[in-house]
Parts: sequence; C-alpha cells; structure tokens
Amino acid sequence: MGRPTIADIARQAGVSKGAVSFALNGRPGVSEATRARILRVAEEMNWRPHSAARALGGARSDAVGLVIARPARTIGVEPFFSQLLSGLQAVLSASSVALHLMVVEDTAAEVEVYRRWASEHRVDGFIVVDLQVKDPRLPVLDELGLPAVVLGGPGKGGDQLRIWADDREAMLSIVDYLAAIGHRRIAHLAGLPHFQHTQRRIRALRDAARRLGLEEAVSVPTDFSDAEGAAATRTLLSRARRPTAIVYDSDVMAVAGLGVAGEMGVAVPGELSIVSFDDSVLARIVHPPLTALSRDTFALGEQVARSLLEALDGTGPGRDLQMPTPRLTVRESTSPPSPVGGVAARAVDTGSEPV
Repeated sequence: MGRPTIADIARQAGVSKGAVSFALNGRPGVSEATRARILRVAEEMNWRPHSAARALGGARSDAVGLVIARPARTIGVEPFFSQLLSGLQAVLSASSVALHLMVVEDTAAEVEVYRRWASEHRVDGFIVVDLQVKDPRLPVLDELGLPAVVLGGPGKGGDQLRIWADDREAMLSIVDYLAAIGHRRIAHLAGLPHFQHTQRRIRALRDAARRLGLEEAVSVPTDFSDAEGAAATRTLLSRARRPTAIVYDSDVMAVAGLGVAGEMGVAVPGELSIVSFDDSVLARIVHPPLTALSRDTFALGEQVARSLLEALDGTGPGRDLQMPTPRLTVRESTSPPSPVGGVAARAVDTGSEPV
C-alpha cells in the first residue's frame, strides 16, 4: 500500500474528508468523539502530513539543502566531504531535520536547484560550500530569502552567515616550515582557480616566497582529483630542476603524488618532501605517512549545522564565525632536501613560470 491519504482515513473512519482535515489540524467542526476516532485511524494507518503540503500551509519542511558543484567522482573519494557530511548529519538528525544533498556539474545547475527547492518549499535553508570569487550564488540566495550558512570567507557580498578558517595563515605555516628546513623550490598543486580559498592559498605562497627569498614557488590549478594530481606531479618531477617540496590542496592528490614519486624513483622524503593541506586516515596510513594540516572536520560540520538551525529558529548570534586555523602535523614525508635532490635524471621543460 502507498502513502495513506486523507481520503483513505475518511473512508476507514466513515467520515468526510473535511471532517478528517478538521480533526488532523486541530480545528473546530467535529465532535470530540469523532476527532478521537479519526486520530486513532490515522495512527493505525501510520499517516504523516506531506512535507510540501505542510510548507505551503506555512509550516516548516524540516529539511535543509546542500548542493555541491563538483564532478561526482572527486566528491566520492574525498575524506573531507565524508567527515563534513557526518558532522552535519549528527546535529541535523538530532533535531529531526533532514539533509537534502545533490551533486551537480556546474554553478548554473546549482543555482537552478536552489530556485526549484525554494519554490517547492523542499527546504527551510541552505548550506553553501566552495565559496567563489565574485560568487554568483550569493545574490540568488539573497533573492530567495531563505537562511543560508556559507562555509568559506571572510569576504563581502551576500547576507549569509559565514563560517571559515584562515587558509592564508595555514599556507604560510607550511611554507615557513619548509623554508626553515632548507627547501628553496616549492610547488603547490592547487584546487579550482575560481574558489576563494584556492586564490588565498596561491597568494599566500607567492607572498611567502618573496619574504623568504625562495628560488621558486609555482602553483598549478587542478580539479582536486587523483588523476590530475598524479599528472601534475609527473610533470613537475620531470623538470630539469624539479621542486624539492610539493604542497597538495587535498589528501587524495597528495597520496596520488606520493605514488607517482615512487613510480619515478624519486625518494620521499629524501629527494622530495610532500605536504597535504587536508589530513585524514589516507594521509596517516600511507608510507611514509604525510605531513598535513590537521583540523576536526567533523566538528566543523557540526558547527555549520548548529549555526543554520539557530538561524532558522532566530536564536543564533547572526555573525560570521572564524574556526581555529588548521595546525601543521609533521610526519615522515618531509625532511631537509638532500644536497643533490631536485635534479632530474632527464630534463623536460614544462614551460611553467613561478607565481
């Protein structure tokens, strides 16, 4: 049997659909005996109000939306997103609030989902990730008028609450550490270039390189996938004067890069130091375990969910929240460069320019 309807309850209770509506909504118009009979039948049939109908009547839908515009294949293997989603669900589920998740291919599709879910009253608010430079999603969210929490910032534009960690300070901590142990040629396999956090990390590396007088500091954009991470690593390690250290914007890319170094006979950390911007079980179980920026991504998801629920209830502080800066955890994938490290057996000019 499908989902029971008001008509099913009316037929079972031997009353009109109008009487059922009055009884279920606590309105006058039926006797107390009839109301009790209708409620008993509804309970026996396990009837629950349709969320869309409740929303159209002014009730909450008890759901929030998260739309991610990235290739599905990259989302499926990223520990960061699995931990973030776990933290979100822990808080939302405890409040009986559902999380509607959709993965789309681009920002235009993401905006269309926002508009559709809002018009259909599917969700009470949104969680937004991957904040972009001049982000086109923010004015749309302002227009829709639903509460939203943006994971990323700081910055201007949009009325949404933002929760963020300092990507610039995190990148500076990596570069300062690598320079302190002797690295002068550092490469950075970055994420998508239109993301704000990617741009902050690139600028941080460039500024640190100037301050520290590094010989070379190059950033290479990628799509965060293991395939692009491996391909870019192979190109960098084929150069005549290859980098002695590579910083990866995700743990998945860092593990892929470690594999490429092994295939090419480049010793880690003897000839190449590797640092991951994300820490996870992946970074800890490979050999050698990876130096990485550590933070509690599960707790980050919990905070995002709490902030959105507070915004929905009107009880939140209504201001941006800066989370602790990820801390550098040094493991066995980094060491001072060897005296002959960084010189490739054969030269391949990639044409890359320092940032």
